[in-house]
Amino acid sequence: MNEEKLERPMPLQLGERAPNVVLEAITRGGTVAIDDFRGQTPVLVGLFRGLQCPFCRRQIAAMANLAGPLREKGIDSLTVVNTPADRARLYFRYHPLPSFLAASDPDRISHRAFGLPNLEFTENEDEWPRKVSMPTVSSMRIDMPGELPEPMNLETAAPYLNKLDGYDWTEDDDKTNTLAGGQLIGEFLLDRDGIVRWAFTEAEGGGSLMFGVPKPQDVMAAASRLVS
Repeated sequence: MNEEKLERPMPLQLGERAPNVVLEAITRGGTVAIDDFRGQTPVLVGLFRGLQCPFCRRQIAAMANLAGPLREKGIDSLTVVNTPADRARLYFRYHPLPSFLAASDPDRISHRAFGLPNLEFTENEDEWPRKVSMPTVSSMRIDMPGELPEPMNLETAAPYLNKLDGYDWTEDDDKTNTLAGGQLIGEFLLDRDGIVRWAFTEAEGGGSLMFGVPKPQDVMAAASRLVS
């Protein structure tokens, strides 16, 4: 569901006003919208791929860990996943996260409205952040000390982490991965008027920020500046 059916070519920048989107809530009943926070409280909005993505599951957990400290500063949090609502509810029933508000967006309405591209995988053409070639993807190395035994490429790291997590892949995950496997993610800190005051996106850095997590101290420093 969406009120502003917008699609931006690039991510929202600092000082820009976030569009309103209305999505199905998955950690409570009803819907949740960006306008629910506007004029009320600042909010950290995290827009992620589906839960079939092991990197996103870790990014979501990292964001959830900051929900409590952010709330102490008067800042709410909203996590959005591309996984269909019923599948997402089942996952979070068995993997509950405290202080967690989440919504489902299988059509990637919010991602498009916030300007996060869905990467097209090509044979040999690179045009970041719109297109990436398979040789470039294969050359990427993901370094996650403590979870991966060594830096791995995406094709090896993702199944390794899914097995490590005991993640039960379903038909819904296949569909989500087909539609949104190349979706870039981002986190946007909005003030109470819905203006972007801080952001972290995979679209920046020419691919160097793929599968990364913003440093907690950076998020909290931005939050402190916002409420000071």
